[in-house]
Amino acid sequence: MPDLARTLLAPILLVQGKRMFERMPKLSAPTGEREGIRGEGEPLRLLVVGDSSAEGYGVDTLDEALLGQVVHRLAETNRVTWRLFARFGSTVPRTLGFLRKQEPEDFDVALLAVGMNDVIAGQALGPWLASYRDLVAELQERFGVAHIVVSGLPLIGQFPAVPQPLRWVLGRQARRYDAALEAWADGTPDVSYISLGFAADGSLRKGEVTVAEVMGADGFHPGPRVYDEWGRRAVEQIQAFQKTRQ
Repeated sequence: MPDLARTLLAPILLVQGKRMFERMPKLSAPTGEREGIRGEGEPLRLLVVGDSSAEGYGVDTLDEALLGQVVHRLAETNRVTWRLFARFGSTVPRTLGFLRKQEPEDFDVALLAVGMNDVIAGQALGPWLASYRDLVAELQERFGVAHIVVSGLPLIGQFPAVPQPLRWVLGRQARRYDAALEAWADGTPDVSYISLGFAADGSLRKGEVTVAEVMGADGFHPGPRVYDEWGRRAVEQIQAFQKTRQ
């Protein structure tokens, strides 16, 4: 069903969205290795897949980004072989198309960070969730992924770079899509979900700084502290999966 508020406000939202992206500071991709090996211990093959947040926009290096935060923690107990498949502006269908062009190789775990661009583009919920299922199936069938960690959608309703009423409309829609994604993941074998929500007081974790204070320089992408907490939550799920294999 179409979002009535988005439909009624469409002329205003289109203008706001265009101006927002025109005025937003242009960030560079973080520097660092998109594949490598680190640590000692039980081998673990990790694939990180997604959009600009998966690629680490908002920080200077991949070590500070989601990939680096996850690899750093896992390398304390594992020999981690990692690879990053991420593209700026990617949607779920575009990510799937990109994966289909890659040579298949086996991974133990895939961490997904994609979906917000679909919401911004106005993709309907049903087709969006169907494309997400196709993406997961591709990872399982062609890349042999044993467990997939799905990142929830970020709190765009709190992003300082997004003006009102666009922020309210996108935030409302993102919450609905995120709830559907969580419900699907919870009912799907070998898939786990991690929330990118924050504490009820609006902080990263209760008692810490507000969302606006931990964003990247453009007010739209995550900053170092968000990637750190995101990585911590992802590693919790990965380690829980590892325990099931022992």
